[in-house]
Amino acid sequence: MEFRHLRYFVAVAETRHFGKAAENLHMAQPPLSQAIRRMETELGVELFTRTTRQVALTGAGEVFRTDAERILSAVDEAVARVARFAAGAEGVLRIGLTGAASYRQLPALARLVKRELAQVMLEVHTEMLTPAQEAGLIERRLDIGLLRPPVRQEGIAHRTVATEPLVVAVPEQHWLAEAGLVRVEQLRHEDFIMYGATSGSVVHDSVVRSCLAAGFYPHRAYEVTETSAALALVAAGLGIAVLPDSVRAAPREGVVCKDIEDPLILRLDLAWREDDASPLLRNLLEVLEQNDMFIEVPERAT
Repeated sequence: MEFRHLRYFVAVAETRHFGKAAENLHMAQPPLSQAIRRMETELGVELFTRTTRQVALTGAGEVFRTDAERILSAVDEAVARVARFAAGAEGVLRIGLTGAASYRQLPALARLVKRELAQVMLEVHTEMLTPAQEAGLIERRLDIGLLRPPVRQEGIAHRTVATEPLVVAVPEQHWLAEAGLVRVEQLRHEDFIMYGATSGSVVHDSVVRSCLAAGFYPHRAYEVTETSAALALVAAGLGIAVLPDSVRAAPREGVVCKDIEDPLILRLDLAWREDDASPLLRNLLEVLEQNDMFIEVPERAT
């Protein structure tokens, strides 16, 4: 049985008339009638009862129609899906992002993708520092990344989507919780909760640079690999953490975020492989451009 014969059968089942079915199929009636006869012979059952005035489905024909329509619908949907995939309107977009980006930038990006590319699914990999995201992109485990420059790997393009200052997160009972602007030098004797020194964290390096500019090296009381862990330790009263302002988008009980006087401004960039020619990536970049998601980088941003 050929696939087209299923369409012949369904056309006759819908019209209950060989002449009308043949007309809808843009073919002559005799070949259509012959094809249906061959199907019945192959299946060993009658699909239609025929009289000079009427064509009706048999019980077996009704059962076969249900399955035939399901098969045709599935094939039509498969054809439509592959067309959408080829056009970049459907598929899976694998995104890596820093921990802080999950608080503010990820929700904004996800809402935009849902609205503009409704058939695209995001596969999210969070708490990835810039070096890990670069490796994921180069090794084709990620399609895009939300990372903090500098980007050191060749073959990665990137554009800025956000800039944000560093803020200091303190326990709610901390002496700085009720203060106004915090000066970095006021943190000289504090216990710092920080990302690992060898992790490649841009935030870590920026915190150290800020402290050195204020005349001291931060006292590292705890090391963490995740932003959520840093906030948990602050909430427990075990120290303070200097983090990107994004963390304010998800307030943590027991934690107060304070503005820093003359803070370092960090960039957050969307990154992708320069040689990635996928229609899905092209469509995403167009959507981001059209919705003004890319921004100019202020001079003070690092």
